[in-house]
Amino acid sequence: MNTHDEIDNQWMQRALELAARGVGLASPNPVVGCVLVDADGLAIGEGWHEYDRMDHAEVVAIKEAKKDALERLKGATAYVTLEPCNHRGRTGPCSQALIEAGVARVVAATRDPNPEASGGITALNAAGIKTTVGVCEEGARRLNEGFAKWVRTKRPFVRMKVAMTLDGRIAPAAGVHAAGTPYWITSEVSRAEVQRMRHEVDAVITGIDTVLADDPLLTDRSGLPRRRNLLRAVLDSKLRMPLDAKLVDTVEGDVVVFTVSSDEERAQALRERGVRVEVLEAEGERVPLEKVLDWLGANEILSLMTESGTRLNTALLNEGLVDRLQLYVAPKMLGSEARPAFGALSEFVRLGSVDVEQFEDDIGIGVLLHDPWK
Repeated sequence: MNTHDEIDNQWMQRALELAARGVGLASPNPVVGCVLVDADGLAIGEGWHEYDRMDHAEVVAIKEAKKDALERLKGATAYVTLEPCNHRGRTGPCSQALIEAGVARVVAATRDPNPEASGGITALNAAGIKTTVGVCEEGARRLNEGFAKWVRTKRPFVRMKVAMTLDGRIAPAAGVHAAGTPYWITSEVSRAEVQRMRHEVDAVITGIDTVLADDPLLTDRSGLPRRRNLLRAVLDSKLRMPLDAKLVDTVEGDVVVFTVSSDEERAQALRERGVRVEVLEAEGERVPLEKVLDWLGANEILSLMTESGTRLNTALLNEGLVDRLQLYVAPKMLGSEARPAFGALSEFVRLGSVDVEQFEDDIGIGVLLHDPWK
């Protein structure tokens, strides 16, 4: 016989599955899923949040239940992956919607990191509704790392992705491989996983060195729906971006170049092709990384993934700007003349708990460097 805790876990796992359907569709709001379960242990309503559809997950589930199970709503339990909001934004507070629906209990995976929207649990308790918080909390927080970072700091959560060999190399030595064409280190399975990761984020960022070497597209090719195009950002201090680069050829209002160059003629040529050019105040001769993150956050970019080379990887780590490190390690060796994943680090990078997965013959290693929930 299932225990109360086991039942809560089972239903919350379902709510997490529903929440994941909002990935790519909810930003700049959090992804949230909700399941309503009646007194007999049967699901009577389910929902998840999509930004363009306005209604939050709890309201979607309540509306579904009202179609066929209005009376069964009274005394039901709501399983929701994020504390029901307690403020009026584009919609009314979900805490009040649950109170009016007559539910008897609310189980939330985690508290809301947004100070303006939190307080739902308190409001539910004041209305006599029993609450439980913390069921499947780790999974729920993982889904909304970007939202938690952005809502507290107004900067995106930065995921550094590196595909490398066993000896820590990301590309062959100069002259070994033709410039402008990709050189695959990892397997097709790993690359498909990277596309899934791209789908999860609002933007991808690279340096001009990578553009000149590989001429990448940097698009989301997962085939999954998203409400906003993946923003493709390039750090290009001297405005060396080729006008015939794939990024320029495929621009749809989704490419931004950050520079410190005063070459207005070059900037205008890119703008005429649809590329947004942002000129920032220089730090030395380079593009200031923190100001880039500030700009992205101000433009509602909650999460950011790197597709970069040695210099940018090293700079981001040295400035402590990487929140999650994701390595894909292929069983290959390229030798000391090949391009390294990282240059000289200013200090020892301490890794916390490590997640390890296998993708065909490659090993995926994920490490959280900065927890946005703490």
